[in-house]
Amino acid sequence: MLRVQALVSAQSWVTPQGAQALVDRALANELRAAEDPNHPMRYLLRKGSPRITTTKEIYETKDGDMARLLSVNDRPLNAEAEEKEQARLTALDKDPARQRHRKQEEAEDAARALAVLRALPKAFVYQYAGSAESGGGRVEKFDFRPDPDFSPPGVETQILKSMAGEIWIDPAQERVTRLKGSLQRDVDFGWGLLGRLNKGGWIEIDQADVGGGQWRTVRLQMAMSGRVFLKSRTFDTVEEESRFAPLPVELGYRQAIEMLRSNGGEPSESLR
Repeated sequence: MLRVQALVSAQSWVTPQGAQALVDRALANELRAAEDPNHPMRYLLRKGSPRITTTKEIYETKDGDMARLLSVNDRPLNAEAEEKEQARLTALDKDPARQRHRKQEEAEDAARALAVLRALPKAFVYQYAGSAESGGGRVEKFDFRPDPDFSPPGVETQILKSMAGEIWIDPAQERVTRLKGSLQRDVDFGWGLLGRLNKGGWIEIDQADVGGGQWRTVRLQMAMSGRVFLKSRTFDTVEEESRFAPLPVELGYRQAIEMLRSNGGEPSESLR
């Protein structure tokens, strides 16, 4: 059972019991959606860092995601870069084993994300913080902090013992619209030669209904620093996903390659 402490004002409709139930249902809905593979989409992914910004068109297929690079630093590919991108797609088309390996890596990443999502109800104590208006309408806000009784089930969830922040929930759809968290102390991991994330790092995730009742992450921003295999690392990135459109569930990766090629390096018509 979630531990929720509710601060109830005269203006709020949320009771302590209602606050607890809302967080419980919203996190359960997020888990169900994450475990549902039957709503593949194509979309644009713009990923920026201090060094480079790229825009790609992504196709989700039963064989794993397919991507085509469209621009670098907001400039379309030149002839040489476009030729390299075409060669990359050709190599993938001719090498199913390579795509199977890519799909396996995606599955491993998804499993780690699911482990974190499953842990959220037990990892934190949630405290109701009132209502607010956002671009999508009213949201209910909750602050969260680590639950001292939480025991991380794996490496992926270690970070939750050191994170605090806030979560916004759409009460009508019972979906999470925003999650913001920051590290309250250093986090050490058992990654071979040990890894560490430094205190003060933060992450912010925004979600929205992108059509047909399908909710997706539309923005992710992360700023963290640490050490991996004795090397200092900085993770400073912004990802923005947009122009979503549904795809057939049975779409294969080779079909996606042909669809990506047919666009001539431009976003699909439905993505414009």
